[in-house]
Amino acid sequence: MRPLLALLGAYHLALGTVMVLAPRAFFDEVAAYGAFNDHYLRDIATFYLALGAVLLVSVVRTSWRVPLLAFTTIQYALHVVNHLWDVADADPAWLGPANVVSLALIGVLTAWLLRRGSYSSRGSQGNHSPRRAGQ
Repeated sequence: MRPLLALLGAYHLALGTVMVLAPRAFFDEVAAYGAFNDHYLRDIATFYLALGAVLLVSVVRTSWRVPLLAFTTIQYALHVVNHLWDVADADPAWLGPANVVSLALIGVLTAWLLRRGSYSSRGSQGNHSPRRAGQ
């Protein structure tokens, strides 16, 4: 799990960095929906930079994994819904479906990691049933 968390963290840091340093290129190549707004793209970049940072922290701090992966899975599910809503507005047209698929794949990955993390955290807490009085 740790290598995938590190990869996700690095991916989000790279994504946020590109959005900050080259917002026009990011818009033209990935996010051509509506009008270009570099300030708004940099605002969104701050989210991705923060997400990447905490994903990297979760590589070491195991107690962060389940809540962080739950948050990330929910965020990607909502992001996919938003892209489905605007799928026909992308320019070029193939970009809309491609974005939906790529976002959904990341969401599936985070959901899978969440499921694995949930099972491992249960295992680390022990699966002991409470003792009854008199036992």
